[in-house]
Amino acid sequence: MAQRTPRKSQRLKRGFMNSRFIEIEGEQPIFSTRAHVFQIDPNTKKNWLPTSKHAVTVSYFFDSTRNVYRIISLDGSKAIINSTITPNMTFTKTSQKFGQWADSRANTVYGLGFSSESHLVKFADKFAEFKEAARLAKEKSQEKMELTSTPSQESAPGDLLSPLTSESINGTDDERVTPDTPQHTEARAEPSQNALPFSHSSSSINKHWEAELAALKGNNAKLTAALLESTANVKQWKQQLAAYQEEAERLHKRVTELECVSGQTTVIKSQKTELNQTIEELELALKAKEEELERLKAEVQSANEFQSQKDALAQKLQDTESRNQVLEAQLSDLEQRLESSQLEREAFRDSLRSLLELLDSKIFELTELRDTLAKLIEGS
Repeated sequence: MAQRTPRKSQRLKRGFMNSRFIEIEGEQPIFSTRAHVFQIDPNTKKNWLPTSKHAVTVSYFFDSTRNVYRIISLDGSKAIINSTITPNMTFTKTSQKFGQWADSRANTVYGLGFSSESHLVKFADKFAEFKEAARLAKEKSQEKMELTSTPSQESAPGDLLSPLTSESINGTDDERVTPDTPQHTEARAEPSQNALPFSHSSSSINKHWEAELAALKGNNAKLTAALLESTANVKQWKQQLAAYQEEAERLHKRVTELECVSGQTTVIKSQKTELNQTIEELELALKAKEEELERLKAEVQSANEFQSQKDALAQKLQDTESRNQVLEAQLSDLEQRLESSQLEREAFRDSLRSLLELLDSKIFELTELRDTLAKLIEGS
């Protein structure tokens, strides 16, 4: 497990976003969770591109100096999410464990994949809560600016919004307008920018699951090879299970030590949450390995049964072939005997025919002799 660098509550946190470093000073995390982070493909506006190889911490931050809420996620030293919550944003739950929102300032759509539906519901509730807080803060800011503005400033909307534009960092102001463009024009254009990624979300998710299905089919094709390695993998998996259990015990001890440390309450709670989530992930991994082990054992047993059935069928086939050979030999012998009997019958018929011809000739001679004797008797 990667070691986490110690953090101090009053120190600057640095991330990388939009090819430049951003500094978060005076901000504190007010809610944190873990999720897999995705961004919409800027070229196709359909496919999701993963920005983190594993689940990372996603936190809501509140800047009390500017009265704004931001969603920030760091992958090491790189900030993969830096999104300011505005009243125009909407968090959409596209499935039981996946949600997304559009950020027109970053010109992208962020997607989060959670480990359970409850984490998604909590994140969505916090999004709605901080969105409402951002709306109230915007209204209060506008009322304060209207009260403090002069008549000349009221006649020039570009001058009125210039303090927000000059103080904002990486698009943290609620609305960015130019002196020549009215504010309501951008308000109408923003939903159309958000609608394009959302209109493709369903097809993007379908393609994502189709890719997952294709990967599962490929893994299924490799099952035969995996069965041969299952016996050797059992020992390795047992060692991994023991290592995971030791790691879980170490993490539990680490959590206990962190609870005993005084001060730095926010950082300790955040680290405790991350460690507990890591323990949950390890326990889920252990459970998945055990289920996979049981499944492989069942597959091996089924393969052995199939092999025994195959051997029995092969033996029956061999016996059938030997009987077939015997029957073929008997058939050949019968054919030869039939042929010889047919030849004998033909010879017997020829002999009978010759005897009949001889008998006919003798009968004819006897008839002539009788006629001759009869004539002699009559003449005498």
